Amino acid sequence: MLRSLARAAVPGLRVPWAQWSRNWAGVPAHVVDLRSDTVTRPGPAMRRAMAEAVVGDDDYGEDPTVHELQETAAKMLGVERTLFVPTNTMANLISVMGHCRRRGSQVLLGQECHLHVYEQGGVAQIAGVHSHPLPDLPHGTLDLNELERALTRGSGSSYHPVCELVCLENTHSSAGGRVLPIDYLRQGLGAPVGALVGGSKDLIEEAWRLRKALGGGMRQAGVLAAAALVGLAEAEEVLLRDHENAQRFAKGLQDLASPICSVDPATVETNMVLVRVAGLPPSELCQRLQAVSAEEVARTGRAVRVLLFPWTERSVRTMWHRDVSAQDTELALRKWEFVLRQLTP
Repeated sequence: MLRSLARAAVPGLRVPWAQWSRNWAGVPAHVVDLRSDTVTRPGPAMRRAMAEAVVGDDDYGEDPTVHELQETAAKMLGVERTLFVPTNTMANLISVMGHCRRRGSQVLLGQECHLHVYEQGGVAQIAGVHSHPLPDLPHGTLDLNELERALTRGSGSSYHPVCELVCLENTHSSAGGRVLPIDYLRQGLGAPVGALVGGSKDLIEEAWRLRKALGGGMRQAGVLAAAALVGLAEAEEVLLRDHENAQRFAKGLQDLASPICSVDPATVETNMVLVRVAGLPPSELCQRLQAVSAEEVARTGRAVRVLLFPWTERSVRTMWHRDVSAQDTELALRKWEFVLRQLTP
């Protein structure tokens, strides 16, 4: 089917897709990487801050730059204290362990949340905590009635694990970066933010001990904290720009009215756009967006490669970050238009 579509789009095409879509030697290709915000590279200000950071042994609590980051973040998040840890996955695991101190206790969470799907079941594997997934609603929330039933079932029971924690993901990645409404959150609990664990003084003291046990006690970590401080200082401006670029892309893709791809701009609330794909595997679409074709070069005299990951069997995720400009957003949209026109009979 895909080959027939390609032949219809490019008259005379009789070579396999892999050969037709090879990278053409000598053609300058502009790369727009929308796979994840984790591909962001430190800018000049971050590199300068890292080079000039005042450091100490953070494992002894003696790194002044880490102290500054933790105090700044605590004020921004409105919590008593925060703790700098190497990764988001470790932050999540430490947070669960800090609340669920008994092996065999239970955590309730959404079945599509990052903690449950993408972190190797660390809460069970390492912490001995039983996770009970609940169905996610489209907005990334949980049904509060279902949540109450799950909480009640283990209360006073000799047969069910005792629930000691409810985890809500905000923003919700698998729901397309959706922001959980504040009115809903007031009826539930918060979750760790980034690679900083935030909470009460007692919780963070326990988190420090757990970080050490998990191998996350860093030494001259101020080099990393200095870059994080620059990121926090620029966060409001940069995040606003990223969110605007994501909205611009979603609206542009909707305007293409392609039968192959669809997106609802109303669901784009942060820097993430989930594109629903029909008629071909999302992985195939990603390969076409990454490839440079002869026709593309002949038409425009230049080529754009858009790097993406298929998100599910029916969708592709695109994510904007500080390295992606408004011009890159327009180039990515034009690449989508080029590929979708080839695929449309």
